Amino acid sequence: MAAQPKAYRFGRFELRPNARELYKQGAKLRLRPQAFHVLRVLVERPGEVITREDLRKLLWNEETFVDFDQSLNTCIKEIRAALNDSAADPQYIETLPKLGYRMVAQVKCVDDEPMAAAPGEPFLAPAPAAAAERPPVEDDPAPAGLLERRWRSTSALVAIGLIVALAGYAAWLGLRKRRVEAAHGRAMLAVLPFDNLTGDSEQEYFSDGLTEEVITQLGGVNPQKLGVIARTSVMRYKRTQEPLAQIGRELGVQYVLEGTVRRDAEKVRVSAQLIQLRDQTQLWSREYDRELSDLLALQDEMGREMADELRSALGEPASSVAGARVLPGPSSSEAYDLYLKGLESWNKRTIPGFQQAIAFYQQAIAKDPGYARAYAGLADSYALLGEYSETPETEFMPKARAAALRALALDDSLPEAHTALALVVQNYDWDWRTSEREFRRAIELDPNYATAHHWYAEHLMWEGRFDEALAESERARELDPLSLIIAADRGAILYYARQYDGAIAQFQGVLQTDPTFPRAYMIINAYAQKGRFADALTEIDRARRMRGEEAFVWMEASYVYGRSGGESQARHALTQLQNLRGRQPIDPESVLWAEIGVGDKEKAFASLQEAYLQHSTAMTSLKVEPAYDPLRGDPRYQQLLRRVNLDQ
Repeated sequence: MAAQPKAYRFGRFELRPNARELYKQGAKLRLRPQAFHVLRVLVERPGEVITREDLRKLLWNEETFVDFDQSLNTCIKEIRAALNDSAADPQYIETLPKLGYRMVAQVKCVDDEPMAAAPGEPFLAPAPAAAAERPPVEDDPAPAGLLERRWRSTSALVAIGLIVALAGYAAWLGLRKRRVEAAHGRAMLAVLPFDNLTGDSEQEYFSDGLTEEVITQLGGVNPQKLGVIARTSVMRYKRTQEPLAQIGRELGVQYVLEGTVRRDAEKVRVSAQLIQLRDQTQLWSREYDRELSDLLALQDEMGREMADELRSALGEPASSVAGARVLPGPSSSEAYDLYLKGLESWNKRTIPGFQQAIAFYQQAIAKDPGYARAYAGLADSYALLGEYSETPETEFMPKARAAALRALALDDSLPEAHTALALVVQNYDWDWRTSEREFRRAIELDPNYATAHHWYAEHLMWEGRFDEALAESERARELDPLSLIIAADRGAILYYARQYDGAIAQFQGVLQTDPTFPRAYMIINAYAQKGRFADALTEIDRARRMRGEEAFVWMEASYVYGRSGGESQARHALTQLQNLRGRQPIDPESVLWAEIGVGDKEKAFASLQEAYLQHSTAMTSLKVEPAYDPLRGDPRYQQLLRRVNLDQ
């Protein structure tokens, strides 16, 4: 058998299998182990189609309970980011839909010297670490090999830290069932995504919307005795073949509802079955054929019948358990259909998604001006659009408030509307008392509404009530155990509580699941506060490869370089940020961080004033953000805290 070559070269890259390393013209790139192994298989068999099933058998242990499809997709995404490759126009990794992948670049087996480093690689090199917070450094950018040398010198510590972090994160996820039962003594139910049997992908919004509607209905059966897993977590099981027992372990549930939906122009057929996982017993099964106009009545009927079965399974007398939550419906099926389309778009959590959702909700309202839930969806969309797009909150928050108030005027029992209003008065009015009252009212109306628990945890965090925030975050996690945003925001609570080691472990766990997840890049700030500047700059470089040279990257680069003593690099990053701001909207918070990094206190206060006038979300973190510590002793900062009602 021929000996394995020392390296494989393709394009500007070199893969070294024995060392498990990937280089770009001599500069070492960071790849998670699983992503490296996927790339290695493709590189070792260039031009050959490697099926997804081949990769699963080669690299995924069948006894390991993971979402294989998501894990492989994440690996391919990470590889493409490292190679700066494109799925639409691949230079290296070609996707063959529904089949697998192929290395399309020419690959050369080599045993000679490594490739030379290219000038200026990598994009961001770590500034020197030293005992002092701001040690002297050279003005020129760090050489290309500095990151690799620093990685070698700290590899053992990093490896140990990562192992501890992942073990802690795995333990946190793995105990969900025991925690649920111990903390609340209640059973848990997962409504799996309804299968769309129409054969038309354009109808996915309908089957997904039906799934979410049933989740919402069953959340009101008996919240003290039954928890219902949120949409975010169950959608991970769409079009997968995991055994129900495995799903039960991963979600910490004892009951599963699964079903199918088929729809044509006039009629809808829904089949559903309720299963007890302990012994795989089918507790209830029904098939419904209805006119499309009767869909809302059908959902109510399904909810009541399932409530009866769950009532029996929970060992409760019929009179002691409430029925399923009755959802207020529109006066027309067209309005409901538009509402479901809006719901699907909103759940994408992207700027185009929010914009599409707003259009669909407005169309639903035009069909039925009395449809309260469409107004609540409109409020949620406006409330998040400003934050995601870095557009001043003055543009969208008044619209969010108007929609939320209209929804409540039509139906004061909507937890979604109370939650949306709570977010508006918190982020825009800085009315913390009203915000808390609205969050509590939403949770009272629907204790199984994960978003209300999640956003209320953030509310408590901004006020510095960290123990309460962690407890509320845990309630959100129980209801949505696979939600990355809930997991990442738990890391944010630990960060603001200045528990940096715990925050780093939490963020690392999220990034291991999805290396592109934006919120988890708060790990950069945690590293900076710990003085681990090399690690912080490594994460900035990864963020740049994943997300491009956007405002966030330049903001963080300026702050971290400034904190570590790299003044010239910090000012260069600040200049790039200011140039970018001349071409697109950027939240003043980004410039604020950069100005703190370079030590320009007066300009930082000017940016704070601008953020205040724009009602930037930076205002909510004034009480707890460690990066603002250099400004806290100034009377102007204390005055600003009073303006936003965070001086207590």
